[in-house]
Amino acid sequence: MLKTSHTGPFEAGTDEAGRGCLAGPVTAAAVILPDGFTHPFLTDSKKLSALKREELASLIRETAVAYGIAHVSPETIDEINILNASIMAMHLALDQLQIRPEAIAVDGNRFKPYKAIPHQCLIRGDSRFLNIAAASILAKTTRDSLMRELHKECPEYQWTSNKGYPTGAHRNALLQYGPSPYHRKSFRLKQEQLKFNY
Repeated sequence: MLKTSHTGPFEAGTDEAGRGCLAGPVTAAAVILPDGFTHPFLTDSKKLSALKREELASLIRETAVAYGIAHVSPETIDEINILNASIMAMHLALDQLQIRPEAIAVDGNRFKPYKAIPHQCLIRGDSRFLNIAAASILAKTTRDSLMRELHKECPEYQWTSNKGYPTGAHRNALLQYGPSPYHRKSFRLKQEQLKFNY
C-alpha cells in the first residue's frame, strides 16, 4: 500500500502530466491529503483506467486538505523548454494551495526550490506516495479534459484519443496538416524526428 506522505502531515505532493506530448500544455497539480488518508485504488495515474481516474479525481477534490492545478502553455514551453515549464507548472500549482505546506514531495528527479520550503525529489513517487499519486491523477484528468476541448477546434489530430502524445495517427496528421497553434514548435514534429529538440 502507498504511504500517505514522505515526511508527515501538511506535505504537498506534486506531479505533472503532458511532458512527452507534442501538443497542448504541460499541466501540474499539488495536493495535501488529510493525515492518515488511505485508499485502496489510489496510485500512479498511468496505472488506472480513465474511468477510475475520474472517480478518484472527484474524491481527491472533495477530501484533500488543499489542492492546486496549473497549466503552462505551448508558447511558454517553447520559450523556456519542457523541463523548466514542468517545474513552473508545479510552482504555479503550489501557489494555489490555501495552506502553506511544510514540505514538498516531487515526482521525478528535477525541481527548483519553492519559497524556501524543503523539498525532495522521489523517483517513481507517484507509485509510492499517495499525495504524489493524487497530484498525478488531478494533473492528468484536468489535462485530458482540456485536450478533449481542443479536439473540437482541431479534430484532425485525434486528441480525444491521443491527448497530444506522438501516436501514429497524430504523426500522420502532422505530416498531412502541419502543426496547429497548440503544437510545441520547439519539439521536432516530423514523423522521422519525434524527439525533444533541446
